[in-house]
Amino acid sequence: MELSPEQEAIRETVREFAEAEIRPTAREADETETFPEAVWDGLADIGVTAMTVPEAYGGLDVEGLTYALVNEEVAYGQLAVATALSVHCLATSCIAEFGDERQKDRWLPEMVDGRPVGAFALSEPHAGSNPAEMSTEARKEGDEYVINGTKQWITNGERSGVVVLFAKTDRDDPRTVTQFVVPKDADGLEVGKKEEKLGLRASDTTTLVFDDVRIPESYRLTEEGRGLSAALSILTGGRVGIAAQSVGLAQSALDLAVEYAGEREQFGDPIADIQSIRQKLAEMHAKTQAGRMLTYEAARGLDEGSPPSMAASTAKYFASEAAMDVTNEAVQVHGGYGYTTDFPVERLYRDAKITTIYEGTTQIQKKVIARELLD
Repeated sequence: MELSPEQEAIRETVREFAEAEIRPTAREADETETFPEAVWDGLADIGVTAMTVPEAYGGLDVEGLTYALVNEEVAYGQLAVATALSVHCLATSCIAEFGDERQKDRWLPEMVDGRPVGAFALSEPHAGSNPAEMSTEARKEGDEYVINGTKQWITNGERSGVVVLFAKTDRDDPRTVTQFVVPKDADGLEVGKKEEKLGLRASDTTTLVFDDVRIPESYRLTEEGRGLSAALSILTGGRVGIAAQSVGLAQSALDLAVEYAGEREQFGDPIADIQSIRQKLAEMHAKTQAGRMLTYEAARGLDEGSPPSMAASTAKYFASEAAMDVTNEAVQVHGGYGYTTDFPVERLYRDAKITTIYEGTTQIQKKVIARELLD
């Protein structure tokens, strides 16, 4: 798929940053389970924390394909960093699309530069794939809302400064889901347990506990009851972003496997000469490229007015499952070394699994696709 000169330049800039600044920090960040904040500041310096902010507030307001390209290249460096970036961009998207001028003026000019970091609080301990079952409540009292509940699996949960929150104005009525913007330093808002995860270990994933958190009515982003439809429309773009990250992760694993196959020798010859290895690499390339084309097609649809839900789900489903397959084969190409932490493919393999889960599981994507085909 042909890219514009500007898109090619952005892709090259982000790839260079990923190779020079993100990749070298990835192992330590994974081992210590700490987010590389210097890398985040570097992403702000090259402008990508401003991707989904309108130009009027200092942002770039990039088109869908450029957004996908950036996510792909950042994930090429490290998926945990790309995940943090995409969630920050989800938060700025919500404020930009649903906020009034006061809300936009307050948050977006600063979030352009990456601080405060944004978080997106939708999932709960007992309401992941079905957000209508959430129990967090924002009860109206005068000109304030009083928020109580617990959110789970919150990327940037600890390091964020502003939270886009989804809560019901009536806990017993699933039609009352509403979207709010909540400052992280609000009284009664606490960061809970930090999850210990298989992969994506550099990304802080926590619970957020709301205990009688009071916010003014002016912090409501959507009309009461319009929050769930808003979330689903925003998540379509989010799924394109995760598909792109899956492609970047797969490409990283493929490149490492090709490099290793050319260097590793068995019986006096590089293993790249072994037919079974060559076939593995060919299959890995085909899956990566197919995921890329599906993702780019869905990304172009983001700019056409109506959310490309089927294309986004197809891309997210295929690209994330391809990332699992490609990273698995990359470990296999490395043999025993691939199972050790001496080589990065084991981390890529661990990281890949989450792409089939967050922003809607593989099973949810199949449900969306089947509904579009049959109903």
